[in-house]
Amino acid sequence: MWLYVVVLLAVLPSVALMWLYVVVLLAVLWVLGWLWRDSLLVGKISEKFVFVTGCDSGFGNLLCKRLDRQGFRVLAGCLTQKGADDLQRSSGPNLKTVLLDVTDSASVQRAVEWVQGEVGERGLWGLVNNAGRSVPMGPTEWMRMEDFHSTLRVNMLGVIETTLGFLPLLKRARGRVVNVASVLGRLAANGGGYCISKFGVEAFSDCLRRDIHYFGIKVSIIEPGFFRTAVTSLEPIERELHRLWEQLSPEVRESYGEKYFDKYIKIQRFVMNTFCDPDLSKVTDCMEHALKAKFPRTRYSAGWDAKVGWIPFSYAPAFIIDSMLNTVLPRPAQSA
Repeated sequence: MWLYVVVLLAVLPSVALMWLYVVVLLAVLWVLGWLWRDSLLVGKISEKFVFVTGCDSGFGNLLCKRLDRQGFRVLAGCLTQKGADDLQRSSGPNLKTVLLDVTDSASVQRAVEWVQGEVGERGLWGLVNNAGRSVPMGPTEWMRMEDFHSTLRVNMLGVIETTLGFLPLLKRARGRVVNVASVLGRLAANGGGYCISKFGVEAFSDCLRRDIHYFGIKVSIIEPGFFRTAVTSLEPIERELHRLWEQLSPEVRESYGEKYFDKYIKIQRFVMNTFCDPDLSKVTDCMEHALKAKFPRTRYSAGWDAKVGWIPFSYAPAFIIDSMLNTVLPRPAQSA
């Protein structure tokens, strides 16, 4: 009996070590298989049409130029004629522009009809819903309903209406939908419509992906961290904060105090100046992969602040995130 126990104790470590090797080997093989699958690309790029919204500047502008250089047939939706003209001048003949205001149903419909005339029976390979705005953002009590509506109309309702309009063309090509959300669609860090709209884009994209995969359409979500674009420009952010502050009633303004307002402005400056990454290609690389890969990912986290900060923190218990944010933000004058 004792001999059996001694032999068993001698054998167990080697058996455990053998299973550890097996698990490690399987994990390595899985990673290598995933990397290989992730690297597979679609063909005939020169025959594929991609429509991008919000191309006057930022991610959309850079994406259009890069797709154009790679041979895609790029159709760019710009809000302003100047933005369209500037993009057209800096691109090749395979890139065409159209004016598009995603908050205007008639404008969306005109863009759909124009794209249909361009793509014909081939259909639309890619739709990139990139148009967005961030302001106004600030404490929730400072907002009026129109402040929420102005952001939701662009960032969420615009995405939904544009996607629904282009779905017949996407089904024809068995194409892709790429929706630009944000890390703030995973972890809400400030008041206003921005975080709400990006949570909405996440939910809409998940529902859409499950509903239309039967037609061969793939849906990807881009979750950028903080990048230096018009959305994170300090000038409009501060201008809107001053507008919100001035429209408050004397009672509400007194409850927060001038020091609160001054500190809130300083925090916005610190965040935008410290954390905004100027390398927009980290985001457009994700967009390109979603359009070119045979097996695009469901979600792309763009930027190191997203990968090691915002996304992991989004899984933390609420009381931890609340404590962290409350430590950073100023306290109102009449706080309990």
